[in-house]
Amino acid sequence: MIVRIAEIQVDPANLDEYLERARTIGADSVANEPGVIAIFPMQDKRNPGQIRILEIYADEAAYHAHLQTPHFLTYKTSTLSMVEKLDLV
Repeated sequence: MIVRIAEIQVDPANLDEYLERARTIGADSVANEPGVIAIFPMQDKRNPGQIRILEIYADEAAYHAHLQTPHFLTYKTSTLSMVEKLDLV
């Protein structure tokens, strides 16, 4: 199993739109991709623009396959200008 955590600082002006896209990509990925076990976007109550996304994959191959899907690539390109900082931990 592969577990990833992305820490993302989102521009406050785009927060609602970013959260909608993050929820959609998570639901689409779990529903349609073999090996994607869970994708949970979470918002820090103390700093609403701080988003953490917990991702769980069956294996390394499922993670790499996820990164190549059309819906992930659309999410990535459409949210790029909304993200102020991204750290994969």
